Order: sequence, then C-alpha cells, then structure tokens
Amino acid sequence: MMMVTMTTEMQKCMDDCMACHRMCMQTMTYCMMMGDKFMEGNCMRMMQDCAMMCQTCNNFMVNGSDMCKEVCALCAEMCMRCAMECEKFAEDAQMMACAKMLRECAASCQMMMA
Repeated sequence: MMMVTMTTEMQKCMDDCMACHRMCMQTMTYCMMMGDKFMEGNCMRMMQDCAMMCQTCNNFMVNGSDMCKEVCALCAEMCMRCAMECEKFAEDAQMMACAKMLRECAASCQMMMA
C-alpha cells in the first residue's frame, strides 16, 4: 500500500478543512434555530456547499490525488465567498466565528496551491 507523504502544510489544511466542515454544519443548525433573516438569501446554501467541499478536499488530500491543487483552489474560492456571506451578519458572533474559520480554511487551501 502506498503511503501519502504528509507535509505540515497538508496536515494543517486537512485539519482546517475538517474544522471548517464542522463549523459550517454547526452554523447551519444555528441559523435554522434562529430563523427569519438567517434563513434568507444564499448563506445557508453556501455553507452547505462549503461543508461538502471541505470534506471533499480533505478526502482528496488523504487519497494523495493528483488533483489536490485544483480541488484546494476551488475549496479556497468557495470558503472566501461563503465568508463574505457570513460577514453580512456582522452583529452575530456565531456567523462571525464561521466567517473566521472559513477564511482560515481558505488560507490553508491557498498554501496547498503553491
């Protein structure tokens, strides 16, 4: 069985992707409980898409896929866009925590593209 060489950057990216997945899922649950404005617009759909993309990105890295850079690029873009949506709720601590995690994940994914 071939082992994937795990760099520090790759491990951080994988950790950030899984933390971001978890944060998006938790924040979606929070939004459903809050209702009203938290359920409107693209934010919920973007968090769901981002959670799935972060999990996919992690899987590609675990598998040592030749497409890791491309998947990381897409994940970074999705995380940045989702962060901007979450930041529209600047008065809400949960939404801002999610945006922060999304930006951290995007930065880690961008490092993997180098």
